[in-house]
Amino acid sequence: MSEVGGTPEGQVADAVRGNWVDRLAPPATRPYLRLSRADRPIGTWLLLLPCWWGLFLAAASDGGGLGAYDLWLFAGCAIGAFLMRGAGCTWNDITDRDIDAAVTRTRSRPIPSGQVTVKQALAWLVAQSLVAFLILLTFNLNAILLGIASLATVAVYPFAKRFTWWPQVFLGLAFNWGALLLWTAQAGSLGWPAVLLYLGGISWTLFYDTIYAHQDREDDALIGVKSTARLFAENTGLWLRGFLIATVLLLGLAALMALGQASILALVLALAGIWGMGWHMLWQLQRLDIDDPGVCLRLFRSNRDAGLIPALFFALAALA
Repeated sequence: MSEVGGTPEGQVADAVRGNWVDRLAPPATRPYLRLSRADRPIGTWLLLLPCWWGLFLAAASDGGGLGAYDLWLFAGCAIGAFLMRGAGCTWNDITDRDIDAAVTRTRSRPIPSGQVTVKQALAWLVAQSLVAFLILLTFNLNAILLGIASLATVAVYPFAKRFTWWPQVFLGLAFNWGALLLWTAQAGSLGWPAVLLYLGGISWTLFYDTIYAHQDREDDALIGVKSTARLFAENTGLWLRGFLIATVLLLGLAALMALGQASILALVLALAGIWGMGWHMLWQLQRLDIDDPGVCLRLFRSNRDAGLIPALFFALAALA
């Protein structure tokens, strides 16, 4: 593997150091895997976790435990999240190529750095989407229709920072759609608990992506890109506390509505997972320094663990 100054050739600035793409992937595939953010896996986790919330809470609500098809849904949505996150990031990098070239943290991405052309990126986008669609076809009809509808949120998100101070809302609409989709895939139809999960996930996205956006606050101001980080500025901590409370309340209401007729143990387990997630978010707040990009990135990445807590406890509730 060729290196420049000790850094793998073509490595993206905010990639996880020593990631498998830069170390192990065949050189010809690396630009495309970087385009899909395979070297930065946190986004796949943040897309996947609401899927698991919806799947496990739906399974817990019907009292039937987890069956063989649920195991396929568990694995299928993981593969689909990897592919659709990759497709979404490819689309984002195509639309943002001029902005990325002007921002220090993003100018090393594959398109602005010249590793791939726009036409090559478009072909990669189509390939990822088609494979994800094949997985979606194994779900029930209502879930398939929801999956197709999600494309509208994915298409709009990259443009949101050009016309609103709240692009993180649009990211939340796209990234938490899996809560609706997997609830429907498991239960057969959409339910109000899934809607509350979805809204709670959007609030969580506002929390973690505001932290993330503080890394680019100065560059965004110079080029006129809007974000909640710029909007909230020194009041960020107060806003994040509000998002924390909203996340816990909405997820808690979803669990209460879903498990009202389930066993007490299942309800206690689900609420314990939500409580644990709330404490993790509070831990992030206590360590946040919006003027330190390194701290912001580490806390942003820690949201994988925050979202895994309710996923694990919802799964235990389904088995209770």
